[in-house]
Amino acid sequence: MRLFLLKLFATAGVSLLLALPFVDADARSGVLASVARIGLPALLVSIAVFLIAVAFYCRSLQTCLERIRPEARAASPRSVWLMFLIPYNFVEDFFIVRNVAASLRAEAAVNPALGQMRGSGTVSGLGWCTAQIVSLAPNHVGEAAGAVALVLWLVHWRFIAQVNQRLRPRR
Repeated sequence: MRLFLLKLFATAGVSLLLALPFVDADARSGVLASVARIGLPALLVSIAVFLIAVAFYCRSLQTCLERIRPEARAASPRSVWLMFLIPYNFVEDFFIVRNVAASLRAEAAVNPALGQMRGSGTVSGLGWCTAQIVSLAPNHVGEAAGAVALVLWLVHWRFIAQVNQRLRPRR
């Protein structure tokens, strides 16, 4: 129940941050202003490309959890698709990354295929989640955080792809 309330209140906070540019003209700068400058057609293409990339990322996370022994999983492989529930995803992403990292640590304790892995993806994963939240801030802070979030997201995705290679079933 406490976890549910934490997620609920955090999602409410993110929702307020997302709504801020619509109620405060001074908050219309930053990432949202940059997005508005590119125009509607480019914006729609950018959104479609981003959502497709997120779907591929979610598929990588799901594959990762599916390749981990069920008793070592901290979450269901299908839970990663909660990344599409906006604005809840801003909060849930932290839990998804944490659960994948915990699952990897548990699997690495008994699976020699993960023996040489450095870390569990926690730093890059929680880093992109945090930067994603900060990217909602107006002005250059939000723009810089958005760029950092994108870089860390790609770093985490690459890490998960490497893990998936190591855990790939041998024929």
